[in-house]
Amino acid sequence: MDTNTETTAMPTAKIDFSVAGEILQFGNNEKNILAYWKQIKAFETSNKLSKDRPKYTFYDGPPFATGLPHYGHILAGTIKDTVTRWAYQTGHHVERRFGWDCHGLPVEYEIDKTLDIKGPDDVAKMGIGVYNNHCRQIVMRYAKEWEDIVDRMGRWIDFRNDYKTMYPWFMESVWFIFKQLYEKGFVYRGFKVMPYSMGCYTPLSNFEAGQNYKDTDDPAVWVSFPLVDDPTIKLVAWTTTPWTLPSNLALCVNPNSTYVKILDKTKNEVFILMEKRVAELYKKPDSYQVLESFKGSHLKEMHYTPLFSYFAHVKTAFRVLCDDYVTEDSGTGVVHQAPYFGEDDYRVCIANGVINKDAGPVVCPIDAQCRFTDEVKDFQGQDVKSADKAIIKYLKEAKRLVHQSVMKHSYPFCWRSDTPLIYRAVPSWFIRVEGMVDRLLANNSKTYWVPDFVKEKRFANWLRDARDWAISRNRYWGNPIPLWVSDDGHEIVCVGSIEELKQLSGVSVTDIHRESVDEITIPSRLGKGLLRRIPEVFDCWFESGSMPYAQVHYPFDGRRAFMDTFPADFIAEGIDQTRGWFYTLLVISTALFDEPPFKNLIVNGIVLASTGEKMSKRKKNYPDPTKIVDEYGADALRLYLITSPVVRGESLKFKEEGVRDVLKDVFLPWYNALRLLIQSCDQLVIDKKVNFIYDEKRLSSSMSSNTNVMDTWIVSYTQTLLDYVKQEMDAYRLYTVVPRLVKYIDMLTNWYVKLNKKRFKGETTLEDCLVSLNVLCYVLLTMAKLMAPFTPFLAEYMYQILRKLMPQSPSSSSSEQELSVHFQMIPRSHHSLVNKDIERAVAAVQTVIGLGRIVRERKVVPMKYPLPEFVVIHKDASVLKDVESLEDFVREGLNVRKVTLSQNRELYGVEMRAEPNYPTLGKKAGAKVKSLTQQIRDMTDADIEKLLSKGQDESPLTTIDDVPIESEDIHIVYRVAKQTQYEATAEQGFVVLLDYTADASLKDEGLIHEITSRVQKLRKEAKLIPSDDITIYYSVEPQTSEIARVASEQREEVEAILKKPFVPLSNLTNKDNSNVVITKKLSVKDEFKNSYDYNWQSRNNEWINTKSKIDYFVLSLSWSPTFCASLPNNVRNKEFQCYRSDAFDLVVHGLWPQTSGAASIQDQPRNCRNEQQLPFSIIKRFYCLMPDEDLMQAEWEKHGSCYYKTAIDYFKMIESLFNQLKIPDIRAMNQPTFSSIKNAFLTLNSPQLFPSAIHVKMNNQGRLEDIRLCYDLQYNFINCRQ
Repeated sequence: MDTNTETTAMPTAKIDFSVAGEILQFGNNEKNILAYWKQIKAFETSNKLSKDRPKYTFYDGPPFATGLPHYGHILAGTIKDTVTRWAYQTGHHVERRFGWDCHGLPVEYEIDKTLDIKGPDDVAKMGIGVYNNHCRQIVMRYAKEWEDIVDRMGRWIDFRNDYKTMYPWFMESVWFIFKQLYEKGFVYRGFKVMPYSMGCYTPLSNFEAGQNYKDTDDPAVWVSFPLVDDPTIKLVAWTTTPWTLPSNLALCVNPNSTYVKILDKTKNEVFILMEKRVAELYKKPDSYQVLESFKGSHLKEMHYTPLFSYFAHVKTAFRVLCDDYVTEDSGTGVVHQAPYFGEDDYRVCIANGVINKDAGPVVCPIDAQCRFTDEVKDFQGQDVKSADKAIIKYLKEAKRLVHQSVMKHSYPFCWRSDTPLIYRAVPSWFIRVEGMVDRLLANNSKTYWVPDFVKEKRFANWLRDARDWAISRNRYWGNPIPLWVSDDGHEIVCVGSIEELKQLSGVSVTDIHRESVDEITIPSRLGKGLLRRIPEVFDCWFESGSMPYAQVHYPFDGRRAFMDTFPADFIAEGIDQTRGWFYTLLVISTALFDEPPFKNLIVNGIVLASTGEKMSKRKKNYPDPTKIVDEYGADALRLYLITSPVVRGESLKFKEEGVRDVLKDVFLPWYNALRLLIQSCDQLVIDKKVNFIYDEKRLSSSMSSNTNVMDTWIVSYTQTLLDYVKQEMDAYRLYTVVPRLVKYIDMLTNWYVKLNKKRFKGETTLEDCLVSLNVLCYVLLTMAKLMAPFTPFLAEYMYQILRKLMPQSPSSSSSEQELSVHFQMIPRSHHSLVNKDIERAVAAVQTVIGLGRIVRERKVVPMKYPLPEFVVIHKDASVLKDVESLEDFVREGLNVRKVTLSQNRELYGVEMRAEPNYPTLGKKAGAKVKSLTQQIRDMTDADIEKLLSKGQDESPLTTIDDVPIESEDIHIVYRVAKQTQYEATAEQGFVVLLDYTADASLKDEGLIHEITSRVQKLRKEAKLIPSDDITIYYSVEPQTSEIARVASEQREEVEAILKKPFVPLSNLTNKDNSNVVITKKLSVKDEFKNSYDYNWQSRNNEWINTKSKIDYFVLSLSWSPTFCASLPNNVRNKEFQCYRSDAFDLVVHGLWPQTSGAASIQDQPRNCRNEQQLPFSIIKRFYCLMPDEDLMQAEWEKHGSCYYKTAIDYFKMIESLFNQLKIPDIRAMNQPTFSSIKNAFLTLNSPQLFPSAIHVKMNNQGRLEDIRLCYDLQYNFINCRQ
C-alpha cells in the first residue's frame, strides 16, 4: 500500500518469501511485507477488485495533526483496520479515507505560544490573515509522522483522497448543514453562563469542559453578610471562588432546611447558617450557642449589606433568595450569588428578578483575558485567580472574613491550554438540543454499541441531561459562522454555500476563512443598510460532527450516493468521545434527518502507563511506540492491544512484556508449525522424490475415509472456529474473537502438530504423510485468511509461503486475486466436516493430559522420562469411552507405557475432602463462616458424592446453618490416602493418578531421550536442517557410566530417532575431521532420579510431608519499622524481597526448617534460590504467586496455580485489603483483633486459605506486628502451628 503523498520509486525486483531460521525476525519481515504491498499496489488493487461489491460504509474520526500519534490512536486505528479488513474479506467494498481536524484551539494555542500572543489585541495588530497563515503553516506539522506510523501498523487507508476540515469544499458543506439547522429553528443567540478557558480566551461546550478534571487546591472562605434590619446578625456564606465576591448580587438558602442563629463565643458575634453545616465551621460544640432555629423560608427577602460598593446601585439586589439547589452536604447552606459567574446563580437571579435577561444589569466586570475591568477599581487589571489573595486580604481588613482554609477538590481545566476554567456569562450562538432529547435517545436506541453498557449508561445518561450546544467560538482559525446581521440585530441572513454568498453580495471567493469573508457585506432587503458577518467561528466539534456529509461535499456532489450509504455501518473511537464526536454526530444527524449517523460502534478504553497513571511525555512513563514496533513488530502490538480489556471499554496498563509474550506464545509456535510443514515437504522430496501439492478438494473428499482421529478433530475444530468467529465478528465482539483465535493456534501447535510429527516426517506410510500434510496445509491456510484482519503482516507472510504449495491458477484475473491474503475471502465452514463427538473426546483427552503434566511437574519428572502407568478415573462411563478411543494419544502425550481407565476411585485409595471457597462463601455467610468452614471440612465421602451427583440446574447443592451452599462455594480436593506409587490430582470430574516410579527399561528410554535431545539442540545451534547429510560422533566420560552403556547398547534406537548415523568418536578419521561442523562438550544426566520424593501423611486433618527435611515456606507482612532497612544489601536483594509502603513491609522469608516452626522476622534467613534446598520448578511456582517480578513474568501463564499476575498486583491486593478494613496506617491502628484480620484474608485471598494457615502476631503495645501465611512445597496452605 502506498499511503504517502510523496512519489516514491517502486521496487522493481520481485520480493520472494521463504522460511527463515528457527527464529523469524518479525519486525524486519514486516518491512519486507510493506515493500511487497507497495510493489503490487495492494490497497489500490484491493479496491479495484471489490468495486462491484456491496458497499460497507466506515467513518474515520478526524485527529489533529498538531500532535504525534500515541497508543490511544494506534489502538483505535487497529480496531478500525481490523473491522474494515474483515468487512472486505466477507464480500464488501470498503472506502477508507483518512481525515484531519485542522481548525480550532489546538492549532491556535500552538501559535499563541510561539508568537507570544496574549489576547485579541495582539491578533488585531497582526491582522487575522497573517495569524491564520501562521496557523495554516503548522496545521499539518506531523502529517508525515502520522502517515508513517499508520502505514507501519499495517493499516490500509487512503491518505491521498483524504478530507481536511480546512478544505473550502468541506467548509462549504458545513455552511449548508448549519443553514438547514437554522431554517429548522434549531439556531439561536443566547446569553448563558458557560465554561470559559482562561488560556484560550474562549467559551467551551459542556462536553469539552468535562474532559480534563484535576485535583487542585483552592482557597475556601467563610464570609459574613450583616442584615440591613439588624447589622449585629450576619449570614455566613462559603465559597471556593473568592474572585466572584465583588460581583455578588444575592444570597440563596434552601427553603425546606433548618437554619440556626448562633452565638460565636470566641468572636462574640451572631451568625446564621444551616443547622447541619454548623459542625463544619465549629469543631467543638462548646464554642458556640444556638439561639434560635427556623426554616430557610423564614430568611426569604431579607436584605443585607453588600461586601463591596461597586454595584450597590443595583436596586433589585442584595437580598436573600430561596431555591432547593442549595444542599446540606457542603458549605454553610448559604450560597453567595454572582449570576454572571454560575449557572444556578444565573437561573435563580433571573427567576427572582435580581437581573433581567434583556434589561440586565450585566454584572460581569472581567475582560476576554479574565482580568478585572475598571468597574472593580481595587483589583483592576488582575487575573481573577491571582486576585484571590488580594480579595481575601480586603475581606479580612473589612472584618467580613469569618474563617479561611484550603480545599482540595476536583476542578475542570481547559483540555487544550491546561489552565483552570471559570464559568462566566457570554453571548453565544446555540443549537437547541434540550428540545430533542427524546429523539436523541430514540435514535441512540437504534444503534449497536460494543460494549453496550457505554451506550445504555454513560452515553444515554449524558443525552438525558443534554444542554443546548454553544457552537460559536470567539476565535480566528476556524470555519466562519455564515450569519450576516444588520446593525440593530433584527435582520439575519444565513448563507448556505459559496455560490449563494456570491449571489447575495456580488463577491466571488474560493476560500471562506475569516480573512476572505469578514469584509464581505450583504445589502439589506429591509432597508437596514449593509449586513455584516458576525465575528464568531464554528466550534471545531461542529465540523467533526458534520464529517459524514462534508467529507463527500454533500449535497453539492454525490447526493444520491451519500444517501445510499448513510448511516455508516461502523465507527470506532475511545470512550472519551461519548461526550465528543459520538455526541456531535448524533445531534447533527438527528436534527437533519431524525436518524442515527451510524449503525455499529466499538468503544475502546484508555491505554495507561504500566503503573496505572496517564501516559505522559514529561514523565516518560511509557515505551516509544516506534521502538516497540521495530523490536517486536506491528502485529504483536496489534494483537496485544485487541486481546486486552481495552477493546471492551476498560483501561489497559500497557506493559512491553505483554507485547513480547505475543511473539513467544502465539507467533513463534504458529511460525514453527509452518516451518515444520515446509521442512517436511522438503524432506519428502529428498526421501520419496515426491513434490507435495495442496489439494483442497481432496481434503473434503478424503475426510470421510480418513481414519486418523486427530485429522478429523482439527478439521472439525476448524469449522467450529469459523462459525464462532463469524458469529462474534458480526456482533463486533473483538474481545471474544481474538482470544479464541489465539486458543486455536495453541490447539494447533501444542496438540495437533506435536502429536503428528512422525506422520509429517514420513515415518508412517507415504499416503498417510500426504494426507497429514494436506490437512496441516489446509489448517495453516485457513488460519492465514482468518487472522489476516488481525495480524495482516504475519498472515501475509504465511500465505505467501503456502502459495508455493498450491497449484497455479490458469487465468490472469484469478492470479491477481491470489496476490495477497487480503484479497481472499474468509473461508466458510463446511458442516459436513464437523464431528462433535470427536471434538468432545479430544477435549476430554486434553484435560487428562493436562492433569498428567501437572503431576509430572509437581513430582519434578521431565516429560522425556517415560513412566509406567497413568490412571484416569471418572464416574461417567461414556466419558471414559471417549478417552479410551484416543488412548494412544494419552500415552504419547504423557510418555507413559500404560493407560488404565476406571470408575472406582476407592480401588486406588483416593479420598475426597471439601474445602470452603472463601471469596464467595464469606460474602454470604458473614459471621457464620467459621462454623460453616468446619462443617464443610467434616463432610464425608458420601456427603461429597451426594453433592456432586446433583445436576447443574439444582440450586442450592445443600443448606448449612440456613446458608445456601452453591457449587462455587466449595472446592473438592482429591488425595491418595495410603502410601502408594501414585500421585493424584483432579479437575472437571476427572481424577488422575500417575505412577512416578521407573524400572530399568524406562530409565534407559529416558537416557535415550537425554542423548537425542542434546543432539537436536546441537543441530539447531549449527543451523542445520533435517535434510542435511550429517554423521554424529560421540564419546562419553566416564566410560563406566550409565549414559555410556545406553549409548552403546541402544545405538540403533538412537539412530532411528535421529535418522542419522550415531558413531563413536574413535571412528572419526582425519579425513572426516576436516568436515566437522560443530563440536561441543555437554553435561547429561547419568540416571533417572526423582530428586524430591515426598511422603504426605494426614496429621490432625492437616497434610504434612514427613520425609522431606524442608517442608514449607512463609510469606510475611511485617510492621517492624526497621526490618527491611536493617538488612544488608546482599541479603535484602537476594534472600528477601522487601516492598516498602506507608502501611507495611511485604517480606518473602523463603524456606525454613521444620524444627523451628513457622518463621518470624527474627529467624535466620535461608536463601530461597538455593536449588539444593528445593527443586527450581517449585521455587518458580512459589515466586509465580509471590513477589519476585523476574520469575513471575516468565512463568505466570505457564503455571495454572498463579493467583496474581505480578508482584505489584499482589502488593496492591494487600493494600486494598487494608483499605477495605479502613486502616489508613496499620501501624497506628488501635486494638486490632485477630478475627478482623483473618476474616479479611479469608474473604479476599486465595480460595484454599483456611484460618490456621494464617498467623497474626501483636507487639507488647497491642499493635499488629506480623502476619504470616504458611505453604507446603506443593503450594498448598498448611497449618502454621504444626
